[in-house]
Amino acid sequence: MNSESLGKWSNNDIVAISAIQHYSYCPRQCALIHVEQTFDENLYTLRGRRVHECVDEPDSTVEGGVRIERALPLWSERLGLIGKADVVEFHGDVPYPVEYKYGRRRPRIHDDLQLCAQAICLAEMTGEVVPKGAVFHYSSRRRREVIITEALRQEVARITEVIRSMLQSGTVPPPANDERCQKCSLVESCLPKAAGEKVRLRKLNAELFRNEDPLGV
Repeated sequence: MNSESLGKWSNNDIVAISAIQHYSYCPRQCALIHVEQTFDENLYTLRGRRVHECVDEPDSTVEGGVRIERALPLWSERLGLIGKADVVEFHGDVPYPVEYKYGRRRPRIHDDLQLCAQAICLAEMTGEVVPKGAVFHYSSRRRREVIITEALRQEVARITEVIRSMLQSGTVPPPANDERCQKCSLVESCLPKAAGEKVRLRKLNAELFRNEDPLGV
């Protein structure tokens, strides 16, 4: 099996694994990147890019009896997912995906979902159950192991379908306009405060011109 097995999906139907993490963090960010092809750099994305340079070149080595694949292409015909794993360790025949992140070690459901999507692809590609993986936090040089639960798998499947619908319709959700925007590289393209104000004004206008009997009769 190879990535050509995604032939049953059209280009507009295929969802990038990275989009799952983007959507979990902010649906609008996901749409700006994957629908409108907008991507800006900031300090945080540059740091992340530098970390991923360590694992961006395809490579296969054996360390301590463990086969290690870097920049391994991934796909799931069942879900229509495609992407790349930073590192996959093979303990015997069982894959163990490792996702690299710049920030310090702390649980983040966005990262867990991205890792789970990789595990789903690896399980389909190899025929092996993938029960766990890890997020490697570069700043602290520590791993955080993630158990791939059924709840995570179901959430990945749900978000994948939501993203697919968004790609097909070209819909861009309204801005979050909250603390998430402070570190987002797309803040200048998103303009969350201005866009959020437009949404608020539309709601006020709708309330103003709602045709209701004030007496409730």
